[in-house]
Amino acid sequence: MWAEAKELWKFRSLLVSMVQRDLSVRYKNSFLGFIWSMINPLLTVLVLTFVFKYLQGNPTPNFSAYILAAYLPYMFFQMAIMDSAQSVLGNLQLMKKIYFPREIFPLASIISNFIHFLLALLVFFIYLLAVYMLNTPRVPVFQWTTIYLPVLVIINFLLAAGLGLLFSALNTFYEDVKYIVGVILSLLFFLAPIMYFSESTYYPPRGSWLKYFLYHLDPVATMSNAFRKVLLAPQPVSISERKWNSKLGDWQDILVPHPALPIDWLMIGITAALSLAVFFYGYHVFNKLKWKFVERP
Repeated sequence: MWAEAKELWKFRSLLVSMVQRDLSVRYKNSFLGFIWSMINPLLTVLVLTFVFKYLQGNPTPNFSAYILAAYLPYMFFQMAIMDSAQSVLGNLQLMKKIYFPREIFPLASIISNFIHFLLALLVFFIYLLAVYMLNTPRVPVFQWTTIYLPVLVIINFLLAAGLGLLFSALNTFYEDVKYIVGVILSLLFFLAPIMYFSESTYYPPRGSWLKYFLYHLDPVATMSNAFRKVLLAPQPVSISERKWNSKLGDWQDILVPHPALPIDWLMIGITAALSLAVFFYGYHVFNKLKWKFVERP
């Protein structure tokens, strides 16, 4: 693997060119350019905020900011994997004509999506500044824990890169892989704490420490929760509980506020170790299969 990494470094200029090509082609002849990459998450957040805040009655102030903070890392994870999964297959004819490290194609897709992710985070901070300035009294949306953001960004990149390399190699021989991955990523969106807070898996009566721990073994759930904790000030979490109403003589579901949990460095550490292992495993599988790509009919 070290030899492949050294060879990839020799072709770094080609990798940079491929990333530049992906970035320029994506919005070629588009008037709005990069803005299009933000329209989808912003519309998604707008709909989710309307449903969960105004229809379901979530009392969290600036709930849209909490959704967006958790959705952006998931969006990068999803787009990086889906784009890289088809990158080798889409450039197979070129591989048969010219020699270069095959991993350049999936890595170029992942890095171009990563750049969009960084730009989206910049837009997110501008959004937070607008929220802070427009609220009176001003809501403390910013906090010092933002200094941990680079750590989370690196972990998220390693996880996406490892899976992207793995799925791009497998999808070259079994095209069902991209469909299976698409379904799994859709399910992960609902399983991750994007539309809700992960504290609901911790506090009784429905939650417990064991349920919280098992839930956060999903690295996507941990990353979504960690980005939210690092970027935004903690807010009390309202959890629906069934309680007896003596006046009405019946059981009622009411929202009970609970304190927000602190940043869970244990689960972040587990996710970091898992992401590193996935990255090396994905790169290993890719290197093992890449010389068979040209044999595919």
